Amino acid sequence: MSQDVVELKNRNDRARISLRGAEIRQWSVAGRELMWQPDARFWDAVSPILFPLVGWSNGGQIRVDGTTYPMGVHGFAASLGFQLVEHDEASALLRLAENAETLTRYPFRFELFIRYRLHEGFLEAAFCVRNTDTRSLPFAIGIHPGFRWPLSAASRAGHRIEFDEAEEPFVPEISPRGLFRPTSRTVPLDGRDLPLTEELLASEALCFLDVRSRGLRFRAPDGCAIRIETEGFPHLALWTRPGAPFLSIESWTGHGDPEGFAGDITEKPSIRLLPAGGEDTCRVRYSLENAA
Repeated sequence: MSQDVVELKNRNDRARISLRGAEIRQWSVAGRELMWQPDARFWDAVSPILFPLVGWSNGGQIRVDGTTYPMGVHGFAASLGFQLVEHDEASALLRLAENAETLTRYPFRFELFIRYRLHEGFLEAAFCVRNTDTRSLPFAIGIHPGFRWPLSAASRAGHRIEFDEAEEPFVPEISPRGLFRPTSRTVPLDGRDLPLTEELLASEALCFLDVRSRGLRFRAPDGCAIRIETEGFPHLALWTRPGAPFLSIESWTGHGDPEGFAGDITEKPSIRLLPAGGEDTCRVRYSLENAA
């Protein structure tokens, strides 16, 4: 382990977790790399953690009891150093808590724990948010992994998302400022099956809110797939950038502000309110299927 990266291994599988942001930087199964590698021309991250909010806040700020605080997209956890609490060959527990700097942007006390476990063929991330404040803690959390696209082919053509359950074939329209509009647009989703194309993802993320499916597959034309299973994440987003060789498949508990939203943070759509002394958990599991 280097000073700022935790290395996990299980037989022939490997993962590397950065202490900065608790971010998955690499994951390979039997020597096969599945995460994209950052390229500053497109995106300099791999799998950022989204906390204490997901998405854009209207005007780049939040309101707490009549006072405004600056808040960037997806919160601040991705830019902060986590403490390594436990580490063995195949797992690591990381912790983030409030500090003087976070309190200037988010005036709440909290603990965020993330445990990564590497099993043969799959990687699991388990999240626990604890409210160490004396009042309710409003928060959202998400994980934003970028997987290689193409996954196991020469081009992006023929890849698809296969949901476990039939989903509605429309998503909210997103403004240029990342805010949710009251209108929606249709997507070429046929029950459970969504073909992926450059054009589909060219302008904005596809945000599927309150999905029925607790699992899905990102499948390549040869049948190889990354299987994603979640607990406690009601929302899903798909995102890339034009010409970039990755697909982000994001799991969210909350989402960005609606256009014109000017309410208190406790009134944000899909926000979770955690009582003083309480904790909230969720998890996601990534596995490789049908690898050649």
